[in-house]
Amino acid sequence: MTNTTLGGADDRVRELSHRHHDAAVPVPEIRFDDLSTVRISGEEHRLRPTAQAAVASRLGVPLSYLRKCPPDVQAFNLNHWLEKEPNEELFLRFDGPEVRAVFTTRYVPVDNPAVLDRLAGLGYAPETPVRLRLDDGFMHLTIPDESRTFTVRPEDRVTPGLSIGNSEVGLSSLTLAAFFLRLVCTNGMVTRTEVGASYRHLSRKVLDEFPSALSRVGEALETRSSQFWVSLDSPVHDPDATFRSLGRRFLLTPEEQDATSWGWDHEPGPTMFHVVNAYTKGAQRPGLPVESSYRLERVGGDVLSLVH
Repeated sequence: MTNTTLGGADDRVRELSHRHHDAAVPVPEIRFDDLSTVRISGEEHRLRPTAQAAVASRLGVPLSYLRKCPPDVQAFNLNHWLEKEPNEELFLRFDGPEVRAVFTTRYVPVDNPAVLDRLAGLGYAPETPVRLRLDDGFMHLTIPDESRTFTVRPEDRVTPGLSIGNSEVGLSSLTLAAFFLRLVCTNGMVTRTEVGASYRHLSRKVLDEFPSALSRVGEALETRSSQFWVSLDSPVHDPDATFRSLGRRFLLTPEEQDATSWGWDHEPGPTMFHVVNAYTKGAQRPGLPVESSYRLERVGGDVLSLVH
């Protein structure tokens, strides 16, 4: 995660999105050459992995099956089921000539620049310190509130704040939640969904509801803070079994479970505090997609909420 300012985050977001454009495309004008290539009105476009997954899901063809098929069989399956598509048009999102996402026309974009514009409209100045993870699939922005920093133990101080997660390509809803930054190792943790608010991209009213959602997040910070001390007094007798159980509960991918093991290797310990930190440390594993980093920070928050 990169330390920057809100203005710096805005620059990075707009740089990444400068070639983005959308189109409602009549279904009869769409034809697949294979899983990675689509023709729109006869013009060839590459499908990014997120778009491939969206197409497979939309048409009801398992993506794992398609990936095992030769190109001609991929094309046969996709074009056959496309003929059964009930909508007259599909909503396609592009980055230059590449298709980055596929939706129905009910989808209403809430793009990353619009989210940052809303924050600016609520009084967050360009020089506001923030932390940012960003790739072509996901944005995770956190705004620490240093005035609320507290001490968990003598060597451990934690700064709470606001977390915003958003995907323009359907990987996640727009989500606002409380966030905790452990200063000794810069591990971040996103609290469970009930603390904040999550919105599907079917309406832009989410941007109007930012103030009330931010207020609810602020009210929850004190309650969540107290759970850090409880976790320090909660022993873990079988870490391996604990991680296996939590991995199943939160449906972690093999890559995310490997990142958790990597995090545990960096900070093993005898309590649930250390288990929580295995997830939040795992979110920092180099090469991990932003969406997976965000998910692990959310799991860290969910695990903390289970401690009583």
